[in-house]
Formats: sequence, structure tokens, C-alpha cells
Amino acid sequence: MFRTGLLSRPVRSIVSVVAIGSGAYFAQSLLSTAHAESKEPPKAFAGFGFTTLRLQSTKDVNHNTKRLVFEFPDPTATSGLSLTSALLTVTRPEGRWLPVPRPYTPISDLNQQGTIEFMVKKYPNGKASSHIHSLVPGDTLTFATALKGHAWTPNQTSQVYLIAGGAGITPIYQLAQGILNNPADTTKINLVFGVNTERDLLLREELEGFKSRFPDRFDYTYVVSHPEGLGDGFQKGYITQELLGGVLKDGKAKVFVCGPSAMETSLVGPCGRAGILARLGFEKSQIVKF
Repeated sequence: MFRTGLLSRPVRSIVSVVAIGSGAYFAQSLLSTAHAESKEPPKAFAGFGFTTLRLQSTKDVNHNTKRLVFEFPDPTATSGLSLTSALLTVTRPEGRWLPVPRPYTPISDLNQQGTIEFMVKKYPNGKASSHIHSLVPGDTLTFATALKGHAWTPNQTSQVYLIAGGAGITPIYQLAQGILNNPADTTKINLVFGVNTERDLLLREELEGFKSRFPDRFDYTYVVSHPEGLGDGFQKGYITQELLGGVLKDGKAKVFVCGPSAMETSLVGPCGRAGILARLGFEKSQIVKF
């Protein structure tokens, strides 16, 4: 969920946010050149510090969500990120003196060369998301150090359950994509994805593509609270204990959760009290909250 015209767009360009932004971009270019002859592709986000990337393209997904592709200075570079990781963006929306840091999770394959893609939902009064939505191809965005989540290793468990709500699908999708794209990983995945309306089923085409490519390893359940039609392929309602009881049948599996705070609290439990997952027999050590 992460965007030249630096002289012609001085206000809207993120490069004005962090003084070292453009310097970081050119430093990254020099670093990439130094690694050009290396057998292993250079990593765009190796080590600490700031990295400024140019926005290559944007695409509207629905009324409040965009996909944004950023290009690396070195077209042979990969992200250098590991499953599961997010990147901290640093923006200064117009009229603000202090920068606004926000984490976003890449949705592109982490080993993809040359570019990295994010999906960003714009929230009402969202300072960072509104600014990122205003960017156009050629603008830049500054990223800080990578934020590492759960350290996934292939075949860590034979089955994982992924529970996502709304824009919380992005880290869940990153994990599913990383598992399925690794030929050495045979983990089975079952996703439960809850949204308000059908148009909020982000990454639906990709998820259904997983089902087509890996019919024995990937399955999903869409849960739509306010469906706009009588479409097939989803259940009406919410992610409840009854619904999960019919899906989460392997009591030894790991469960990954990401979504609105109310959903996460109901699943994991508030202040040490048992949530839905505990009542279904899952131990704390089996549950990972992004």
C-alpha cells in the first residue's frame, strides 16, 4: 500500500517531507550500481535508513482504495523483505509541520524485481492515506526501515487459517502468496474474509486465482455483512464463532488475524479474557495478530 516532477510539484511531492529524501534516492542508485555485477540481485530495503521511490502507476480498486506501483532505482533489485513484513511510510500532508508515519504492507511478490506494489485504503480524515491517494505517477514517497512481523518458515505447520477483515487482507494476502509461490512449502491455507459489501472484497481476483491454481491447498470463505445484491460465492453476516467453528477444524493449526480492532478483540479476546478462538480450542501460542 505504498509514489518526478520534483521541481514542478514541490508541495505535493513527498520529497519535501524528509530533507534527505532525494539524497536517499540517489544514494540508493549508487548502491544499486555498486551491486550491478553481484550474482544476487541488490535489495532495495537492505539495512536501516530512508528510501525514496518514484510512483510508476496507480489504479482505482473501488471508491476508497487504490493500488500503487513504485519503481526501484535499480530495475534488477528486489525488495529484500521477508515474510511477513511491512514498510513504514513517512509523509507530510499539506499544512503539517511534522511528518506522519504509517505502516503499509506490500502486496507484490517480495522477490519481484524492479517494482513494489501496495494497496492503500483512504480513510475519512486519514492524513497519510489521503496524501498517498493524491499522488500521481512521477511523484515520490519516502519509506523508512522495514517492520518485520511473524517469522514464517516453510512448512512451519501443515495448516494455517487466515482471518481478515476489510483492509486487513493485505498482510494476510502477503503471507498466503509467499507460501503458495514457494515450491518448497506445502502448507494448506483456509481464508475467512469479512467485509461490508461485495466491492470491499479486495484482491478477490488474486484470491480466486489461488483457488484455481492450488485447489487442494487453498480455500476461502467470503462473509459480507451488507450485500448489495444476491450474488453467489459469499455468506451474508459477520465472522462469528458459529461460522468459524465450521471452518477451523484442525485444532493444531496456526491462526493469523488482521482486521478492525473490534474484530480482532472478539477473536483474540480483550485484556486476557477468552475470545472466539480460545473458545474454539486454540491456544495463545497458535494465534498471530498482525
